Amino acid sequence: MRFFADLHVHIGRTSRGEAVKVTASSELTFAKILEESAGRKGLDAVGIVDCASPGVLADIRALIEAGEMAPLEGGGLSYRKRLVVYPAAEIGIDVNGKEAHFLSYLPSLEAASEFSARLAPFVSNIALSSQKARMSLSGLCRLTAECGGFLIPAHVFTPHKGYYGHAASRLEEGFSAEDRRCLAAVELGLSADTEMASRLSDLDRIAFVSNSDAHSAAKIAREYNEIEAADASFSSLKKALTGEQGGIVANYGLDPRLGKYHKTRCDVCDREIPLTPARSCPLCGSGRITVGVADRLEEIADRKEAAAAGRPPYVRQVPLEFVPGVGPRTLHTLIEDFGSEMNVLHRATREELESAVGAKLAERIVLARSGRLKVRPGGGGVYGRIEA
Repeated sequence: MRFFADLHVHIGRTSRGEAVKVTASSELTFAKILEESAGRKGLDAVGIVDCASPGVLADIRALIEAGEMAPLEGGGLSYRKRLVVYPAAEIGIDVNGKEAHFLSYLPSLEAASEFSARLAPFVSNIALSSQKARMSLSGLCRLTAECGGFLIPAHVFTPHKGYYGHAASRLEEGFSAEDRRCLAAVELGLSADTEMASRLSDLDRIAFVSNSDAHSAAKIAREYNEIEAADASFSSLKKALTGEQGGIVANYGLDPRLGKYHKTRCDVCDREIPLTPARSCPLCGSGRITVGVADRLEEIADRKEAAAAGRPPYVRQVPLEFVPGVGPRTLHTLIEDFGSEMNVLHRATREELESAVGAKLAERIVLARSGRLKVRPGGGGVYGRIEA
């Protein structure tokens, strides 16, 4: 089967109002993610990355007891037979003296509960997401594997807590040969694509995933993956990521130029600047800069050209909410007419779109689906823009 999956979504609060991911929307509960992902977004599977929090585990347990969710054979949780959920946790680990974030995916509620209990002594507050753990990367790999899971480095090229963007230039700097057995893929993040990442020979035999890192319901499926596997269970997902059976059919992600960390910017004068060895702004002299993903990759790449042959296509798709003219009312109309964003992006014909929103906007949506809209690059924490 083929299915659409966003493997990196955050929870803002538990059902009891307890903080989980403090930078995420307070309305983004576990139940809200399920409702949005299965409904408006039309996803088939979602990875929720705050499942080391005891409050989140309690919410999962309550949904299972209420009959809303059920464990799948092979791992994962089925929500109303409409959506598969993969419990996961985002953890910060010191690599070369700098914190990088990693995603540990677990097969079941029981495995996530064990992971949480064993992680708790190593973090300041197990109730909160994305905590820095006082353990080595090898320790996290062992813990993840012993709980039956696998590891994906999160948003690997971003300047804030990305493995390559912030802490290391090669896998061997953080991962031992044994650690790499736990590594299933790397997450590209919102400012890089397959062509850019393929300039690193370090990643030649590792799958790329593109995920939203959503902090609000609207951002779910901003980036996502099309996956071919025997089914959507946890074990089949792992086999697809590692190439054992099935695989990633396509990555659907932002044009990297739309990402908020694509180009280097000065944090003081707020202007795009070239990256220099001095790591300072040539315009105002400040040493406070945010290194862009494109510049960082240029710095660490060991190839002049991408070597993406054999990789699944990366479709530079523009999310509907980014498309000029698609406001809340128009988006509501599209969902009402076609059932979900996935249907608008993958199944609606041009003629059907024209009937719903008119020829001009239908043309923009068609161009957005194939990444052919004009883009103004982003950087320094500011997203790029689509030019109408």
